Amino acid sequence: MQDLGPYLKEHPFLSGMTDSHIDLLVGCASNVKFDIGDFVSREGQPAKQFYFVRHGKLAVELQTHDRGPMMIQTIGEGDVLGWSWLFPPYVWHFDVKTVELTRAIAMDGECLRNKCEEDHELGYEIMKRFSHVMVNRLSATRLQLLDIYGKRK
Repeated sequence: MQDLGPYLKEHPFLSGMTDSHIDLLVGCASNVKFDIGDFVSREGQPAKQFYFVRHGKLAVELQTHDRGPMMIQTIGEGDVLGWSWLFPPYVWHFDVKTVELTRAIAMDGECLRNKCEEDHELGYEIMKRFSHVMVNRLSATRLQLLDIYGKRK
C-alpha cells in the first residue's frame, strides 16, 4: 500500500498545513485514475468524495435546458475538485468529466467531516481553503453566464 502523505504534502491546496493534519488526511485518502471521457461526478448525485488532482484535466460543466452542457471551468494538476461533500444534502452541483487521463487522490468526505468534528483546528483550515475553491467556482460560473447571456441585445 502506497503512503499518500508525501503527495498530500506537495499539493498546493494543502500548502502550509501541519504534518499532524496531513497525517489525519492520509487516513481518508486513496489513489484513483479516470480515463478520458469518464464522469467523475454528475449533478444531483451523492457527493461522497473530493479530489486532489495530481495529473490530467477535467471539465466542470453546468447543464442548461436550452444549450446543453456549458463548460464552467477546467481543473488540472495541483487543483482540488469538489466541495459538495461539505454541505448537506451532500450532492454534486456540477457535472465533471475528464478531458485527459487523470490521476488524483480521492478523499472520503464522511471520513474527513468526522476528523474535522474531532479536531476543530483541522476543520477551520479545511473550511478556509474550501471557501476559496467555492468562490473561484462561483466566479467562473458567473463569468460564463455573463459571456453567454450578456451577448443578447
